[in-house]
Amino acid sequence: MHTSASAGLTVVSQDFPDHGAIPQKFTCDGENLPPQISIADVPSKTLGLALIMEDPDAPGGTFTHWIVFHLPAQVRLLSQGTAPQGARQGRNDFDKTGYGGPCPPPGRAHHYLFHVYALDRQIELPDGATRKDLEQAMKGHVLAEGSLTGLYGRRQ
Repeated sequence: MHTSASAGLTVVSQDFPDHGAIPQKFTCDGENLPPQISIADVPSKTLGLALIMEDPDAPGGTFTHWIVFHLPAQVRLLSQGTAPQGARQGRNDFDKTGYGGPCPPPGRAHHYLFHVYALDRQIELPDGATRKDLEQAMKGHVLAEGSLTGLYGRRQ
């Protein structure tokens, strides 16, 4: 997705800094809970938000860990461990609906990108929709986007 606006969203977490280590609690080696995500600099014309979390370093190509859409435009915080009320979640590449935390093979740390999109419409897809479904629905409707990157690796 590319933004048609020059401004970007600010995406941060109280749980880890940008390009910092994701705590084990948010991974398959811990409680496998989604971290807290804060969103700022949302354009005034935003009618909905969406989030895609991915691992571009996965051995088989980019791996989708979390898809959240139908987020109200006024949402500025995704609380630790939950998706906001009214939000819908898509099917990740673990073939489950909802969050699937970092779980890379042992070795070097992987990058986990939390992409947030401000949209000029609300995405009306059912729970369990695929990333492809969401990207198709967002096409031409992205006002701004931003991302947060976390790192996680497992020992040999």
